[in-house]
Amino acid sequence: MAATMKKTVAVEDVNVTFEDQKKINTFARNTNRMTEFKDEIEAKKKSLQNLQDASDDLMMAEDDTLLVPYQIGDVFISHTQEETQEMLEAAKEQLQQEIKDLEGKVSAIQQVLGDLKVQLYAKFGNNINLGADES
Repeated sequence: MAATMKKTVAVEDVNVTFEDQKKINTFARNTNRMTEFKDEIEAKKKSLQNLQDASDDLMMAEDDTLLVPYQIGDVFISHTQEETQEMLEAAKEQLQQEIKDLEGKVSAIQQVLGDLKVQLYAKFGNNINLGADES
């Protein structure tokens, strides 16, 4: 008696529509953008720390008449300590604003990803893996 037994398939056949594929692609693009923004934030935080260290070192300098070279692009220009300190503060404020803007973009992307996750998991359940949540 040769009986053929069909194995039950745990994975349901779910029809992926064009709209579903667009959502999946949007999710992937936004995940990549968010990763790029987070990397950029980390780089800017390191630059901000370097500026803070330079500012601290400049405050400890004993000779107020000493000209301090400050790099602008590929050129070093000598300024007084006070001028250099002001330039460092302006650069720090600009970096802090850029970091704040990038963090806002990451937050907005996380909201979009959260909405897409809900929609995609509602349709596909465990049949789709959207990766770990990077909150």
